[in-house]
Order: sequence, then C-alpha cells, then structure tokens
Amino acid sequence: MSAHIVIINDLSEPMGGASLLALKSAIEFADRGHRVTFVTGDDGSDLLRDAGVEIVALGQQRLLAAGVAKSAVRGLYNPGARKMLERWIQANDNGRAVYHLHGWAQILSPSIFVPLRKVADRLIMSAHDFFVTCPNGAMYDFKRQKHCELKPMSTQCVMRNCDRRSYLQKGWRLARHSVLAQTRPGFDEFPPLMLIHKSMADYFAKGGVEARDMFVLPNPITPFCNSRVPAETNKAALFVGRIECTKGIDRAAEACRRAGIPLIAIGTGELLSRLRETYPEHQWLGWKPAESIGAYAAQARMLLMPSTAIEPFGLTAVEGLWSGLPVVFSDRALLAGEIKQAGAGAGVDPYDIDGFAALLKSWTGNDPLVRGLSINAIEGTRGLALSWNAWIERLQESYEAILRGGKSELAKLYDTEDSEVAPITYRTSKPLREAAFRSNTDLSNAAG
Repeated sequence: MSAHIVIINDLSEPMGGASLLALKSAIEFADRGHRVTFVTGDDGSDLLRDAGVEIVALGQQRLLAAGVAKSAVRGLYNPGARKMLERWIQANDNGRAVYHLHGWAQILSPSIFVPLRKVADRLIMSAHDFFVTCPNGAMYDFKRQKHCELKPMSTQCVMRNCDRRSYLQKGWRLARHSVLAQTRPGFDEFPPLMLIHKSMADYFAKGGVEARDMFVLPNPITPFCNSRVPAETNKAALFVGRIECTKGIDRAAEACRRAGIPLIAIGTGELLSRLRETYPEHQWLGWKPAESIGAYAAQARMLLMPSTAIEPFGLTAVEGLWSGLPVVFSDRALLAGEIKQAGAGAGVDPYDIDGFAALLKSWTGNDPLVRGLSINAIEGTRGLALSWNAWIERLQESYEAILRGGKSELAKLYDTEDSEVAPITYRTSKPLREAAFRSNTDLSNAAG
C-alpha cells in the first residue's frame, strides 16, 4: 500500500483504550514501512518520535486540565485545532492520504470536522464511545443509573438531566453537540463508522447513523500473560484502567474492602489521590507500561471491570480473559453476555456494593469454581477480539479499500450475514469470524 496514513487523536500517550489503539497502530504501520502522520491535541509522544512517525501537535491539555474557562471555550470549538489540521492538509494532502479519526472530544473539538470535509471520501472514524451522536458520549443516564433509550438531541434528551456532574454540564455538552451539527455539514453522508462491538449499532441508530455506515471491527488484544494464570491459587483482585468514577473503581475498592480482598489497581486519573488515602490497604500503582502488567496479573484471582456507564468493549477485560483471569464485569458492559455465555466470569450491578462484595467473597473460598472460570476464560473467549496482527492487516485492507472506491469499496470487505441486532444490520468481517473460530479451536489444550 502506497497510502499515506494520517491518524488523528486528542492524545498521543496511552491514557486509555482509544489512545492506546491510535498510538500502537501508528507505530505498527511505521514499522511496516508506511508513511504515518499522527495529528494530536497534546505535545506528541517520544514513542511516536522514536518510531519515525511524523507528529503534528497542538500542544494543549485535556479539558479541565487547562482551566475551566479555557476548556469551556476550546471544548466547544477549538480554532487552533482547526487551523493546524487545515494547514497540514493544504500543504501535504496529495489525494493518496487516508485519514483515521479516533478521538476529538478532549482537545481537538468539533472544529476539526471543518478541514476534514475536504477529505471526507478518505475518512474513517472509530467509535470508541458515543460522542458523535450522544451529547454525554455514553448513551447512559448517570442520574437514573441506567442505559438511555432516548433519541439523542430530541426534546426529551435536551430536557433530561443525565450528566454525571450536573445539568449545567449537560447544557455545555448540548451546546457542543449543536456545534458538531454545524461543523459536520459538507459531508455528503456519514463517514464509515468502525464499531468495536456489534451492540453499539442500536445506540448509534438512535442518533441517525444508517446501517450502511456502520462496520464492526473488534479490538485487538495482547494478553497480559502468555500462559494461563493459576487464578485459583491467588488472592488479589486486579483493576487496570482509568481511576475515574465512570470506571467504577471507587465502588470496586469498597467492595474489595467489605469482602476482605486485596485490590491491585493500575492506572491514573482524577480519583487516584483520594482513593489512595481512603483505601490504604489496597495497592495503588499508578500508570504502568503494558509490558509490566503481566507480573501483577500473575498475582490475581480475578479482574474487575465494574464500569458505571456503558462499556463499549473493555480492552483490559479481554486481556485478562486471554490470560486466564475470570472477570467480574458490570452489567453495563456490552461484552457481558458473551463473557457469561463462555462461563468466564460474572456480572454485578456496580451500584450494589453489598452484592458486589458478596460475589467477590463467594469466589474467595471456592478454588474449583475459580479454576473452572479461569480455564473457560482462556479457552472460550478468543472470538471476542483479534490479535494485533489481524487487526492491523484488516485496517490496512480497509484503508486500501477507501482509497480504491470509498465506502462502497469498503463494504465489500464486510458482510451482514450474522446480524443479531434486529432491526439494525451491521457489517462484520467474515474472514475475521473464521479466524476467531480457528483461534478457539487452536486453544483446546491451552489451559494447563
């Protein structure tokens, strides 16, 4: 492929799943000899520079980190981000560049859609969240603690106080979504939207995304450990992710305390200092590089993913499953049904701390149960995601298709044969489904 790959994301550091995917894909494509440009809202990362990736950096901070006043204005429409991308496209685009947008809601803002109009026929968007249709980005009512069934930006949506902070914050989000509606015109149709889980389709359909515009490409996974963790011999619970309330880490910490289980928490975020002080019996390790997490996973009996909002995928859950760690997952996770069907974990309501703690305690004294869950985790969940190599190859094929003939050519890589989200249809790759099946059968002796 002679294409120039342009990856766009708010952040160039692996602060979360979306940023990790954007960053690692840029490095991988550069390693394969492609010309790669990474457009970012922050200062750019040494990881990208060391890989030979061209960096176009705005040099700004995430929302709120730069102060409330600046963030309120920049978050609605960031003129610096628009000008930066506009100038780069004008100076560098030769008609053979493909653009992949991962995240814009933290720094870049809706303003970047203005210059992207010029290359709309060569743009792919990844749906790591619901911000392109939902003002709060979650399709979740934080006040009522349940999935939102309203049509985004309908009168009911506008009037609903659903934000996790306040209705004032909801008002700001509504204003940003109105700006988004003004910047997107100029696109003849919605750009291809790559969903990380098929169940996202229903929610995007409520926001007006047509079935023909949605494609399902599961996330890539590298397990924490290369062989099964003997979870039944361990005691601790493991959490890997942002230390923020939407991830349910505060509830996990309390549930572990009540159950008498030590918690190993890896990640950083707004709650870290408070939780360290409130729960000193747990290990609060902060951010750790991916290659070091295996040592902590090897000490764990289970992995916790107690998100209080909809979890579109949950990279760390599958990383844990593929390492043989049973997962205690939120009933708000879109992977919940598949993990349960595999017999590899159990669901909880993260708002029910007593129930959460009771489940953890029930696993503490039942080694045979945990061993069975662990074996099921490593043997029965390979169809949930892709290897990094398979994911990169499918992305490359998708980029080539976009350059050949836009969305219609991209659709030829995908089909609708296994749609289960009636009446919404979506496209998922048949070759990838077959590869997932082969992965399952290849692991028949992997449990150990």
